[in-house]
Amino acid sequence: MKRHIIQYSGGVCSFFATERVIRKFGADAVVLLFADTLMEDEDLYRFLEDTAKYLGVPITRIADGRNPWQVFKDERFLGNTRVDPCSKILKRELLEAWVLANAAPNAIRYVGLDWTETDRVDRYRARMVAAGLEPEQVVAPMAEWRPYVDKVDMLVQLVKLGIKLPKLYTLGYQHNNCGGFCIKSGQAQFRLLLATMPERYAWHEVREQELREFLGKDVAILRDRRGGVTRPLTLKEFRLRVEAGRVHDRHDWGGCGCAID
Repeated sequence: MKRHIIQYSGGVCSFFATERVIRKFGADAVVLLFADTLMEDEDLYRFLEDTAKYLGVPITRIADGRNPWQVFKDERFLGNTRVDPCSKILKRELLEAWVLANAAPNAIRYVGLDWTETDRVDRYRARMVAAGLEPEQVVAPMAEWRPYVDKVDMLVQLVKLGIKLPKLYTLGYQHNNCGGFCIKSGQAQFRLLLATMPERYAWHEVREQELREFLGKDVAILRDRRGGVTRPLTLKEFRLRVEAGRVHDRHDWGGCGCAID
């Protein structure tokens, strides 16, 4: 039997992509494959269990055993918007290794991307084809199967189904991964993290400083681009700016491309 492997991230799009796959092929052929970064919001696990119960398919959880900051230290490199060792090691390589070890060569990979993210679908498909898959083995149901709906529509429908929204969505985050943190995030998202979960922000601030000292380098997640000159902007310095009421880039959300890009 052909296996249908859902990269089940805990996002709303992953859920509705799975629902479409089950409607088409049945639940018995579906695997909900969740790669745990060990740095997820506690409500993500609740959402996984609620949706798995609704779908009638158990969660298959895999984990490397490290969180992103531990990966940065082991790799001696702080991830950034272009290079993401955390996603590579804790998501992409881990997911593919599981599929290769546990599913037939013709297994189909499904990703939770919608019709507004077709560029990411194309990049992911190209990468997987380069690795030896056939193009039809990579599918994004919410981007490629009708009807086309956006994330707002999905969240509304989720409520209608009686499934509680993930906490991060209700707080204004654009994704439900890594507890609201992402090395690809910009100033706007870190401002949101500081406002909604200051203790979590403080934890990341300490981890960034520890890594800076460990590497002996002036590295940071954020960037200060004022005056046409780009330099590292630490989470501590950014927090102090916000607390002092100084302006930050409210449009710089960055982009979480975990497991795909």
